[in-house]
Amino acid sequence: MAAPTEHVETESTETDPPEPDKTEETETTRDPESSDSEPADQDPDPDPDADPDEDEDEPPEPKIRDTPEDIRLEAIANTVALHPSRDILVCGDVDGDIYAYSYSCTEGENRELWSSGHHMKSCRQVRFSEDGLKLYSVSRDKAVHMLDAERGQLVTRIRGAHGAPINSLLLVDENILATGDDGGTLKVWDMRKGTDIMDLKQHEDYISDIAVDQAKRILLTTSGDGTMGVFNIKRRRFELLSEYQSGDLTSVALMKRGKKVVCGSSEGTIYIFNWNGFGATSDRFAIKAESVECIAPITDSIVCTASMDGYIRAVNLFPNRVLGCIGQHVGEPVEEIAKSWDTRFLASSAHDQLIKFWDISSLPGTTVNEYRKRKKKDGRMKSLSKKAHGENDFFSGLVEETEKKEDVEEEEEEDSDSGSD
Repeated sequence: MAAPTEHVETESTETDPPEPDKTEETETTRDPESSDSEPADQDPDPDPDADPDEDEDEPPEPKIRDTPEDIRLEAIANTVALHPSRDILVCGDVDGDIYAYSYSCTEGENRELWSSGHHMKSCRQVRFSEDGLKLYSVSRDKAVHMLDAERGQLVTRIRGAHGAPINSLLLVDENILATGDDGGTLKVWDMRKGTDIMDLKQHEDYISDIAVDQAKRILLTTSGDGTMGVFNIKRRRFELLSEYQSGDLTSVALMKRGKKVVCGSSEGTIYIFNWNGFGATSDRFAIKAESVECIAPITDSIVCTASMDGYIRAVNLFPNRVLGCIGQHVGEPVEEIAKSWDTRFLASSAHDQLIKFWDISSLPGTTVNEYRKRKKKDGRMKSLSKKAHGENDFFSGLVEETEKKEDVEEEEEEDSDSGSD
């Protein structure tokens, strides 16, 4: 290599006569050919084959996070929906605007894709079509919109779709849409014609949520009047209302392969119905939350719930257990939660004008037995993610280690209890 050779040549040209003054040698006796060589105490020349830009200041490698960064919005988002096959989310806010973002665990890689301001009043719900190509939205302006999900362009608008502000939305299939309004009216739409094929008012208050069975035959609605409604789409008729509950029913989902129906309530209780036993609840489970505003099924037995107290909880059904805390918007009511297409993340929107992401990848592998674990001394829920009790919690690592230790102690306690039977 050039640098070592040059260094050796400099040493071999030294002569035997008495050593002159070092300064004089430097000025008078140095070989001209070696005048450009570096002093011995400096690093040798770099490899000529090396990239000349390699030693220059390189930008640091992007940081990979456990979850995507928070997305800060200009207004409170009432609703959030995640794409069925890509890392894209859409949210609708109280100003009537809809925003689409791509999200990534690489720091700084969240990107706004487009925005739409077609609604004149607050956007209440947004939903992707099953193929992710269309986006549907409903609003307080009583309109139903269908947009191109890739570009955010308005494709279809149904003005005055309801006589009251629209509050809820469900895609039954690629052509059939169900909507519920603040007055308790349910409508079912054939989007190919842009006309309703069902228009029924059975609730006395707003329709908060809508669900459909796997056969696409029965629609279930929850309402602020405390009842669950049952509607037959095929026969286009109303079937029955459940008995009244003590609070508003805020959300509905099907669990246990469609054999159970779970409803959230404003009083923090989950009401459970048997399929074909819609008249009365078969079970109820108070999760000690201020409310259960919305429910997102994660597996056939586990749901995540969002509350007015800002907490997002993971709840197991049968046996009924609060598994722990997924995350929280500190002191801010959570409007809606939605899981990602690969069940890695849960996205949440709240009054702090943030979209937050939570790691739920461990939930599908969670098993729950009948044994009731003792409660924590400080009354704190178990953390199910690193950010569960605040992203900037200095003691988060300590809490995680302590919980692991407590879990071991509880397992040992469980073994000792079972051995004493």
